[in-house]
Amino acid sequence: MEDIDAIAALQDPVRRRLYEYVAAQGREVSRNEAAEAAGVARTLAAHHLDRLAEAGLLESGSRRLTGRSGPGAGRPAKVYTRARAERAVSLPARDYRTAAELLAEAAEQAGLDAELCAAAHRRGETLRGSAAPCGGLEEAMEVLAVRGYEPHLEDVEEATGAAARVVRMRNCPFHAVAERFPPLVCGMNLALLKGLLGADGPVRARMDARPGECCVVIEASKNNHD
Repeated sequence: MEDIDAIAALQDPVRRRLYEYVAAQGREVSRNEAAEAAGVARTLAAHHLDRLAEAGLLESGSRRLTGRSGPGAGRPAKVYTRARAERAVSLPARDYRTAAELLAEAAEQAGLDAELCAAAHRRGETLRGSAAPCGGLEEAMEVLAVRGYEPHLEDVEEATGAAARVVRMRNCPFHAVAERFPPLVCGMNLALLKGLLGADGPVRARMDARPGECCVVIEASKNNHD
């Protein structure tokens, strides 16, 4: 029932806009910023943000937005981030997570990493169908969003000192299982995305784990530029 109540909290259109904005930022968001983004008054935004926190969809905290401390720094402001907990609803209840964890445990104990990655790569190719390899980072973001990832562009500096852009994902659709079996599931995820984006195209997927985000990063292939 907790998951049903949490998801029901998003039925209000203003509340949903606020949640989607906070979730998309990947950082702490103040009430003022959220209110401006949703086009509502700060007091209304504060009410809805607190309801989202009570429902477990957001996490709240406080910090001084000025970056200063001590006398004259001002009072700490309330800030919000997306909660890490996952929510799912099915009626009647289903327990696919337990099945996934049992299968992952069996695969890991049997040393089936290579077989799992091969199957994941084939599934990615099947999902891509007859489409050509992904044409660039912007297209990759669209493909990833459809599959449940939350992609965003990030500017990076290459080893040569040149500037480049990559696509990172703020979440992993397999997070619950990946927490228990990281090498197995992250390898599967990488193979799936390689098949989904296509080989020998303008972009490629590679492993680049970062705490709190997907373990895979998408970048321009060698000798290609987005």
